Formats: sequence, C-alpha cells, structure tokens
Amino acid sequence: MGSPPPVRELTELITPGPAEALAGLLGVPPAGKDLPLLWHWVYLLDRPPQAILGADGHPARDAIPSPPGPGLRRMFAGGRVSQHGPLRLGAEATRRTWQASSARKQGRSGPLHFVTVRSEISQDGRVVITEEQDLVYREPTGGAPAPAADATPAPASAPDPQPQAPPAGARDWPVEVNPVLLFRFSALTYNAHRIHYDRDYARAEGYPGLLVHGPLQALLMAELARPGRPALCDYSYRLVAPLFDGQGLIVSVTADADAVRVRARDSAGCTTATGVIQPASAPTVPE
Repeated sequence: MGSPPPVRELTELITPGPAEALAGLLGVPPAGKDLPLLWHWVYLLDRPPQAILGADGHPARDAIPSPPGPGLRRMFAGGRVSQHGPLRLGAEATRRTWQASSARKQGRSGPLHFVTVRSEISQDGRVVITEEQDLVYREPTGGAPAPAADATPAPASAPDPQPQAPPAGARDWPVEVNPVLLFRFSALTYNAHRIHYDRDYARAEGYPGLLVHGPLQALLMAELARPGRPALCDYSYRLVAPLFDGQGLIVSVTADADAVRVRARDSAGCTTATGVIQPASAPTVPE
C-alpha cells in the first residue's frame, strides 16, 4: 500500500462577517445562526503565498491540489456536498482536505487530467459537512477551449447542450452577471483564477469573455432551493457548458416527491449547470 495522501487542516472561528458579505453579494437575507447550504465556501479558505501562484492565479505547487503537470489549464467540473449537521456561527470549525483521486483520460479536445478533492468540516466534535470537488486540467490549445461538458466523466459521444424550456412549475431567478459581481465573488472566496476577472488573460486562454464561476452557479442554485429543501441534505451539481459575462444567467428550481432539481441557463435557454438536492445520507468514513 502507498502512503496516505497529505492532508491540509485549517481551524478558525466562524464569524458573521463573511456570511454577511455573501448575503450582500447575492442580494439575499442574512443567514441565521446556522449557515445555509454551501455558505461554508466563504470560510476556512486557503490563502497561499503570492510567490507560489502560477500565471493563471492558482497555486503552482505546495497546495491541494497541485497541478498534475506544468502549463495545464484548470476548470471546475462539479461536485457533491453532504450537510450532516448545521455549521454554526460563533464556534470554531476545522476543515480537513486531501486529494482523493487523480486520473488521465482522453477527451474530445485532447488529454484531460481529472482530480477530485475531498474535504470534511467538523464542529463541536462531529463532521457536519463532507464534500468532493471535481477539477479538470487540460493542455493549452491555440483554439477555443473545450466546453465544460467535455471536462466531466461523460461519454465522448454525449451531445452538446441544447436550449431547453424551463419545466412547468419552475421558479426562476434572473441574476445580473457583470465584472463587478465576478470580481467580488473571487475576492470573497479568495479565488485568484484570472479567467474570472482579467479579460485580457481570459482571451489569451481562448475564452470570449470573463468566465462565470462554477461555484457561483452552484451556490445560486442552492440558494434558490433553500425554502423547499431539507435542512440536512445531499447536493450534487455538474457544470455542463461554460457561461460568460454578457450571456445572462437564470437559475430555476423544481421539486418532486424525491428531490429538488436545480438548473442554471443563459438568456438563450442553454443549460450551463444542473443539480439535485436530496435528503442527507449517513456520512462515510474515508479510506
């Protein structure tokens, strides 16, 4: 057996400030004592030294994860979050993070390096949140970058996303996406990836505009579903197409007997992200 993966551990007091800042950014009511789903993303953040950042703004070394090779371009593909208990304001919490898996596959646009990062957040002696995030690294190309659908473990023959009408009974939330929103979300989550705020750099990577954060879309979908979802839940989400500033963003939610289903789309109706929220299962013990 090989040695276990390195684990990064952070502990901090969960104070009201970041939650208040996130509520102001999203234009939603402030959180109560228990933080809503995914609001842990503004706490327990890595703050790497400037000296280890690569050209794209992400750490090039000494981080979890570190790029699987030099010069690769990173994209966020999706993830899974389980809320086993409330993350409360006013008490310390600890996040443990490690790289759970890594694989190299051949995508439609070339070689893709898939990395899954797992985290556990504990408070008052129990795990309250478990999470996995799927990242993909691609080789630099001279042309336009691959869509996010190519960055997910889907069959190579999967069709490109097509415009879809919202299902009957869906609740919609139009969100104005502009450079100020993207910059503020980057700052609040300590995300220095330049594709979200540096238009010249985004164009150099082949993007037609500033890229809307995948986590921002996942957070908006979860927030719209907040009134009808179970307090303890499992949330899986997937980025299926890139979304750029200027395309518009509409988040929708529908509920059935088994799950709450969420979706993000642009103003033309093309789906960019999807998610499913279900009652929580029991936490798993890491290998």
